[in-house]
Amino acid sequence: MLKICAALGETRALSRSIRLIAAALTFAMAAGAAQAAPRDLKAGAVAASDQFGAAAAREVLRKGGNAVDAAVATGFALSVTYPEAGNIGGGGFMTLYVDGKPYFLDYRETAPAAASANMYLDAKGEVVPNLSLTGNLAAGVPGTVKGLWEAHHRFGKLSWAQDLAPAIRLASQGFAPSKIMVAVRDGDHKQFEGETNFATYFGSFKAGQVFRQPELAATLRRIAKDGDKGFYEGPTADLIVAQMGRGKVKGLITKDDLKSYKVAWREPIQAEWRGFHVITAPPPSSGGIALLQLLDMKQDDKALFKGVTLNSPQYMHLVSELEKRVFADRAAYLGDPDFVKNPVQALIDPAYVARRAAEVDPQKPSALAAVKPGLEKPQTTHFSIVDKWGNAVSNTYTLNGDYGAGVVVEGAGFLLNDEMDDFSSKPGVPNQFGVVGSDANAIGPNKRPLSSMTPTILTKDGKLAMVIGTPGGSRIFTSVFQVLADVYDYDLPLPKALAQLRFHHQLLPENTIFSEPYAPFDAGLTKALAERGYKVEDQDYNGDIEAIRIVGGMPQPASDPRQRGVSMVVK
Repeated sequence: MLKICAALGETRALSRSIRLIAAALTFAMAAGAAQAAPRDLKAGAVAASDQFGAAAAREVLRKGGNAVDAAVATGFALSVTYPEAGNIGGGGFMTLYVDGKPYFLDYRETAPAAASANMYLDAKGEVVPNLSLTGNLAAGVPGTVKGLWEAHHRFGKLSWAQDLAPAIRLASQGFAPSKIMVAVRDGDHKQFEGETNFATYFGSFKAGQVFRQPELAATLRRIAKDGDKGFYEGPTADLIVAQMGRGKVKGLITKDDLKSYKVAWREPIQAEWRGFHVITAPPPSSGGIALLQLLDMKQDDKALFKGVTLNSPQYMHLVSELEKRVFADRAAYLGDPDFVKNPVQALIDPAYVARRAAEVDPQKPSALAAVKPGLEKPQTTHFSIVDKWGNAVSNTYTLNGDYGAGVVVEGAGFLLNDEMDDFSSKPGVPNQFGVVGSDANAIGPNKRPLSSMTPTILTKDGKLAMVIGTPGGSRIFTSVFQVLADVYDYDLPLPKALAQLRFHHQLLPENTIFSEPYAPFDAGLTKALAERGYKVEDQDYNGDIEAIRIVGGMPQPASDPRQRGVSMVVK
């Protein structure tokens, strides 16, 4: 069962005599903490979404940088070599474990100050197709640069310029795109034709031929020289605002929006599961809550899962029953914690989760009308990093859809996000991932949209055990859940767990299980699910898990075989 960890309060001012006692106690506690701190690992490791991001982490770790330095290097490198999702024009979440302590950094995009709840509705109150997906109006205020800057400022060991050096080199000297990168571009660029300037910047690169991005290199040099101000003020900010005035639909981001953008250091959600301490994402992510609900409901329903073969029709039915309830809660209750009260503790309370688990019908799908909230495309990218000192970073960041809004900031060379689609444009109307929301996730000035990103770290006895995460929109936390279950419930090695068939079910469409092209369902499985009342639909994507498992002090990184990720141990 989940055991919610209480946050420690800050020490208040004390009288002189009490301060002397406190100092002695602090010294004793520090000595104890040093003894309890995670022992050094035998090596560092990275699991990133392409070879260039992994190589950037390796370069920085070998120079003496820590996991945070390597995360900054990887994040900026992917903004060059993984343009469909790696970014400086988007935002994300970072879960950290540094010197034996957990942290969570929210650098999610925010709605511009001029945004309004009805900005994507027509005169009849209906959602205008694609207005929140393509073009300037789809973009929220980017958070990535500020997020990486704040993480480095607090925890980095190397200089900021050292961490950005690999990205600047890749942008200026160029790199050879892979066939997968070209295929992703070719599959997505048509939606931007005639609508944005996407093709001018990304329409002509070819597999195996050097691709240089001089405008992006100049932007990265400004950031390397001036820190976060090199993006949120000065020439880069001027170029972003100028871009808002171009194109068919004007955008809302202003200089004041950029200058006033702030990240948020939040308390991560922490809980105990099967002897592991789970550190995961709080709101505005729904992912951490959903992941813990799924893990614990499965434990509560262990009698139903006993003897059930992994990924058999019965296994998929039972997991779908769990996921259906998670998505009902997500739609009803969750939003930006700076604007709405999220009932986090109630949603992961052991008694509540047990009650939800007891509602599972072991034979057939529960009727949609009976699954209520219980209280009174998909492109992102993820990387996981550990260093030799036992620190870890699990980072998920995104442009939302492939290549975001398809808008490149002219003169600066980077893509803007379409993160505004993650708000509820209209309560009850699905977004691009088919997920519905309520007023809790309505658009509002300076508000952050709800996310499913779930960067997660597991520890055991104060030592790292697993660093994991994935892209995939609403499929993120269901994918992370399945891999954790494969590893810890079914004893699969991490690479084999990543290669397993994955599936997805959410509240809508009703009684639909999504398959995937990497491991499509065979005819027998599809027939057996149909007999239980499910419809099987294909989806073109189901995650890119990048994970590191630590066994006996040695990191064992693994990259999802579905995509172009690369993992490596760094000694």
